[in-house]
Amino acid sequence: MLFNSLQFLLFFIIITIAYWYLPNKFRWILLLAGSCYFYMVYVPIYILVLAFTIVIDYFAGLLIETTTERKLKKLFLIVSLIANIGILVFFKYFNFLNDSLNGLLSYSAHRSPFQNMAFLLPIGLSFHTFQAMSYTIEVYRGNHPAERKFGIYALYVMFYPQLVAGPIERPQNILWQFHKNHSFDFEQLKSGLMQMAFGLFKKVVMADRIAEIVDKTYADPHAQNGKTFFIVSILYSFQIYCDFSGYSDIGIGAARTMGYKLVNNFNAPYLAQSFADFWSKWHMSLSTWFRDYLYIPLGGNRAGHLRKYINLLIVFLVSGLWHGASWTFVIWGLFHGVLLVLENIKDHFLPGNAQKNIYYTTGKRVLTFLVVTFGWIFFRSPDLLTAGSIFKQIFSVGIFSPFNYQITNLPVLIFCGLLILLLLLKDAYLPVIPTKNTRLFYLNLLLLLTACYLFGIFNSQSFIYFQF
Repeated sequence: MLFNSLQFLLFFIIITIAYWYLPNKFRWILLLAGSCYFYMVYVPIYILVLAFTIVIDYFAGLLIETTTERKLKKLFLIVSLIANIGILVFFKYFNFLNDSLNGLLSYSAHRSPFQNMAFLLPIGLSFHTFQAMSYTIEVYRGNHPAERKFGIYALYVMFYPQLVAGPIERPQNILWQFHKNHSFDFEQLKSGLMQMAFGLFKKVVMADRIAEIVDKTYADPHAQNGKTFFIVSILYSFQIYCDFSGYSDIGIGAARTMGYKLVNNFNAPYLAQSFADFWSKWHMSLSTWFRDYLYIPLGGNRAGHLRKYINLLIVFLVSGLWHGASWTFVIWGLFHGVLLVLENIKDHFLPGNAQKNIYYTTGKRVLTFLVVTFGWIFFRSPDLLTAGSIFKQIFSVGIFSPFNYQITNLPVLIFCGLLILLLLLKDAYLPVIPTKNTRLFYLNLLLLLTACYLFGIFNSQSFIYFQF
């Protein structure tokens, strides 16, 4: 179910009203049933995939906690991780691995004995498998007790506001909230609704308007020139930001209307002054997941500089694969890994000057943004040949040639650009403007929803991160 659909609007209103009218002891049942329906709208049979991993992880958590022998604890953890990673590899990476094997065998007379599978990827598979793995890892580390109630654990995995595209929660943050008796708070309701409205505005007015230009360009990349791709690449940076952060705003806001607090996923990433700073502000729930469950277990920065650089490359290689089963995502991940390694080497041998002025910091922000923007070309391109062709055009004299086609809806895009600048100043600024003055809240909410209706695109366009 898409957050930018009439179906979701009706679903949200019914679930939220019913939630506050039900006694607290029955609310988790409503949320679990609603979350199951929310997920089954896509491909109903895939609820069985979720059910399989939920059962495995629930009992693995109990066994890990109650077993005294360390080897058995580790065995139960491994079984849980294999179940989750196995499902992820089968559905998301089988065809990619099979095609890659056929590519390697193309130099001989052999081919892979397997045929590619013809099935749709379960929605949000990468997100809820990572959230499930964080639970068993935290129980194994002794950082969180195993959840005794099966239904509550199932809700932890399936909570609809963050089921499909995050944020990726930890048990320490959300599980206890499902046990808490939430009292109705009108201020929280107003704040949640306002954040949802801003998220919808980011998606249907900003991201989807920009998508019209980006999609048109990438539909026929060979007919474009360097200047076109330079401008479109910058536009895509804002498209993916508004699309993904818009989803996060709607999800976090929906949870807040019922008294639940989800972790923040963005913190003005395009104002970052370095690549490490960017990744501390972009998709923060995933960045911290990789830090805590992959980078640190690999040794982090504790085993010398060389090992640290290798660990960074491994983490970003895996991050690229997490985003998609394609060599474009692998290269995108390695691109950022190499950037961080080079940045670490530079900081080690050429530590920054403590005397920093506005020109210095602005220059670092612009440079970081432009390099990250060029990286998005790998992310958006359908294949490496297309990405290579785009880079070639951008860095050729074609960048000085005329723009290839007119931008439609220019006034809307200019208005969007001004709002983006506000969003860049501070991500959390807009959603909290009207929470105290109720009349102002109603006015701003009405204005936002009216702007969405007048300028938005409601064509059931999916969110970019749904494919992951």
